[in-house]
Amino acid sequence: MALQSVIRAIYPPQCVGCEAAVESEHGLCAACWRDTQFIQGTVCNSCGVPLLGDDGGEDLQCDDCMTIARPWAKGRAALVYKDKGRRLVLALKHGDRTDLAIPAAQWMAQRASDIFQDDPVIVPVPLHWSRLLKRRYNQAALLSKQIAKLTGATHCADALLRPVKTKPLDGHNRDARFAALAEAITDNPRRAILLKGRKVVVVDDVMTSGATLAAASCAALSVGASQVCVLTLARVAKDA
Repeated sequence: MALQSVIRAIYPPQCVGCEAAVESEHGLCAACWRDTQFIQGTVCNSCGVPLLGDDGGEDLQCDDCMTIARPWAKGRAALVYKDKGRRLVLALKHGDRTDLAIPAAQWMAQRASDIFQDDPVIVPVPLHWSRLLKRRYNQAALLSKQIAKLTGATHCADALLRPVKTKPLDGHNRDARFAALAEAITDNPRRAILLKGRKVVVVDDVMTSGATLAAASCAALSVGASQVCVLTLARVAKDA
């Protein structure tokens, strides 16, 4: 305990968003907390995007989820992909800020407590091997591993595979995204038995159109998953 006190005195906790001093490890300072739009209250049951109005307990859907067939049962997200939330996602994804997976997983697990019932298997959206080699880590796998630790759920980092290398989809419309990812994600035959008959929670960093999550969900369902739910750190919101 004394050693920890000395370490904290020499290296006091810093905000994960701006490095300002904070009271506890892996926290946000008041300014960054204010600039981070956490998703609360009424949400779309399929993707987790915030909705206007009071939560009356019914299963509500956003406009996108009413027009697009989602292969998963429920979807949740912790942040709106905007301002500080967007910068945190990009820092985790492209900025080597792997430390962000710890607080991000805490936010995600708290927001999605209802989908961790029934002993699910948590799996990350996979990266193609060439992209993993270049980036050196899969941010979705970092998140899913931490979430499994927090919830006590089974974790399988390689349950899904990405044999097809897709081009970056930034700027592509919804139809182009779904077309590009239609067969880009498959199940891992060596892990199929783990998913069969089980509820699966697919984890990713951000949801835009839902094309990536749809491909991952279909791969899990193809080997007999009883149900799939999806969980992302952030959700792109049109009106945010």
